[in-house]
Amino acid sequence: MSSLIPSYMLPGPIEVFNALMGDFYLLLSHARVTLTEAILGLGIGLLIGFITALIMDYFDIFYKMTFPLLIISQTIPTIAIAPLLVLWFGYDMSAKVVLIVIATFFPITIGLLDGFKSIDPDILKLFKSMGASRLQTLIYAKLPHVKPYFFAGLRISASYCIVGGVIAEWLGGFQGLGVYMTRVRKSYSFDKMFASIILISLLSLILIKLVDYIQKLSMPYLNNKGE
Repeated sequence: MSSLIPSYMLPGPIEVFNALMGDFYLLLSHARVTLTEAILGLGIGLLIGFITALIMDYFDIFYKMTFPLLIISQTIPTIAIAPLLVLWFGYDMSAKVVLIVIATFFPITIGLLDGFKSIDPDILKLFKSMGASRLQTLIYAKLPHVKPYFFAGLRISASYCIVGGVIAEWLGGFQGLGVYMTRVRKSYSFDKMFASIILISLLSLILIKLVDYIQKLSMPYLNNKGE
């Protein structure tokens, strides 16, 4: 049937493996750039998400003003924002990092906000009756409670950051896995295309596992659950 995908567009596993090995060092060079963008964007997104959730928790008027805007911001496709960021920030790393921040701060903000809102009011009243300051209440009551919510949001953001960087690189750049994918696509090297996709998935899985590892270190009681 003419509607079937041509066989050369679906390379076999051996062809993909050979492409991965053949361009291994080139892929690593591009992956280093994408990973740097992803970590920077995720770090900034984490900071912005934490500060935003904290302010929204403390000031109800800010929550009512900001929450609808956060929801609306996530209805805009990142592929539509990327060209504007390239125009504003150029083809260097700045545009990629900004797009990753936009993609990653929302899950962290919502996760933390849900955690803050779910704290037992009696615990907050207890701290207040004992004369605890806002900072002490945050450190000893709120932060320990929101850890699971925070890591749930961070896990989602970690899976977004690599893909966000690649999308930004598609539309402009000189290095990165997105640039590599654009080049091999134009040359119809579909085996190399699939090799880069595998590497992108692998990097995303590594970041998610890293988040899981950090969560186990900060919440050691999870390791003893069920024992």
